[in-house]
Amino acid sequence: MDNNDILKKIISHSKANGFIYQSSEIYDGLSAVYDYGPYGSELKNNLKEFWWKSMTQLNDNIVGIDSSVFMDPMTWKASGHIDAFNDPLIDNKDSKKRYRADVLIEDFISKINSKIEKEVKKASKRFGDKFDEKIFRETNERVLKYSSQSEEVSSKMNSFLKSNNLKGLKNLIDTLNINDPISGTSNWTDVKQFNLMFSTELGASSDSSKKIYLRPETAQGIFLNFLNVLNSTRVKIPFGIAQIGKAFRNEIIARQFIFRMREFEQMEMQFFVEPGTEMEWYERWKEKRMNWHYALGLGKDSYKFHDHENLAHYANAACDIEFNFPMGFKELEGIHSRTDFDLKNHQEFSGKKLNYFDQKSGSSYIPYVVETSIGLDRLFLSVMSSALKTEKLDDGSERTVLKLPFELSPIKVAVMPLNDKDGLSEKAIKIYDDLKLNFNTQYDYKDSIGKRYRRQDSIGTPFCVTVDYDSLKDDSVTIRNRDSMKQERIPIQNLETHITKFTSINNLLRKI
Repeated sequence: MDNNDILKKIISHSKANGFIYQSSEIYDGLSAVYDYGPYGSELKNNLKEFWWKSMTQLNDNIVGIDSSVFMDPMTWKASGHIDAFNDPLIDNKDSKKRYRADVLIEDFISKINSKIEKEVKKASKRFGDKFDEKIFRETNERVLKYSSQSEEVSSKMNSFLKSNNLKGLKNLIDTLNINDPISGTSNWTDVKQFNLMFSTELGASSDSSKKIYLRPETAQGIFLNFLNVLNSTRVKIPFGIAQIGKAFRNEIIARQFIFRMREFEQMEMQFFVEPGTEMEWYERWKEKRMNWHYALGLGKDSYKFHDHENLAHYANAACDIEFNFPMGFKELEGIHSRTDFDLKNHQEFSGKKLNYFDQKSGSSYIPYVVETSIGLDRLFLSVMSSALKTEKLDDGSERTVLKLPFELSPIKVAVMPLNDKDGLSEKAIKIYDDLKLNFNTQYDYKDSIGKRYRRQDSIGTPFCVTVDYDSLKDDSVTIRNRDSMKQERIPIQNLETHITKFTSINNLLRKI
């Protein structure tokens, strides 16, 4: 199955099983905006909980806030967004479609890199256990040729982006013979910059209204509250402020399902440090954040670091944690050393001192900042794309199963009476009522047991509890594990302990 088919399968499964819907679908849908359904909302909340607890509960020097979407427009002048928050866009004259110039080039690079991976796969099959991937990548002529080409194109693109050389980007697209995927032609316009912020009006009347912006990132709300947090808590440098919230960007070429949207959710932490120590903390947070991702159990090979050559205007170091999505390795999380850019500019534009007084040294300074920022929707997609499996069973049949980490699954346990006769349903309802106090639980009584198992498999439920006639006699039930499909008999009184053991979010927190 190719990458496009995998993504289509994820989209189809997400809608059919209550995870994600197209926004305003009855009106033919709103492009690049999505609604989360019953199970999607639960999975999303579980991901938030894991991130939030890992930040604010496991670190005694990180606190959380929830800042507003609306901020004074001077915020975005100070942050550089009004002047510099642009995407380089290019139109195809034949299809009339608009694209990000850098994304077109990145897709070209991805195709080269996929050729490398194909060569590695072929060699791995050919040589089996004797295969040394590292040596193969360093010596194989084809791989070296593709790697050199990829690096050369990437270097040129980053150089043009850094210098805002739009003509250079256009020439690079022409030189590489990059065609529009719709028209198949290379009949391109010149590259132009396009600001991504949404603006609106705030005020009681049109005469007194004030132009404001929907925040394109959540970080600025943290910087605006730096003094408030400092003065109202006992935090001392180094310390962090974490936040989960919505951000809005007028993405012209939003695509690839929930990977790139106009309304999305960010989980960000700004870590304030003494100037001169930022690179040490930058490396520390790179390690911490990668370990957090590893704890999800999606496979260490699914992640890699990508250092930025073209740094943002506020950064002196930056990298991405990339994940192997169905469309290849793409950015999942960004880690940046933002220097003192934000606080210094907000101090200048607001006229308010944003210094930190260090009692130990007796000195006062504007802190430097190390940022970790992950898109919650992208994280959701990474989990879904890794979890969705089609398995052949011993009897020749197939099952579609969502192998989510047990700790993140929307429903933790389904209670199923064998049938609704002879007091079985009453017994099952009693178990259901007890379990739902501690777990998100479903009562599932329609269709055959086999069909009910498949239904729960498709939404990722870790455990199914079947109440049968023996349950009326011995107060025991059959509990089935989603992944192994193994069934075992356990006393009803042990259910809570058994389920907690495998589904507690603490299991993930202990792995970090």
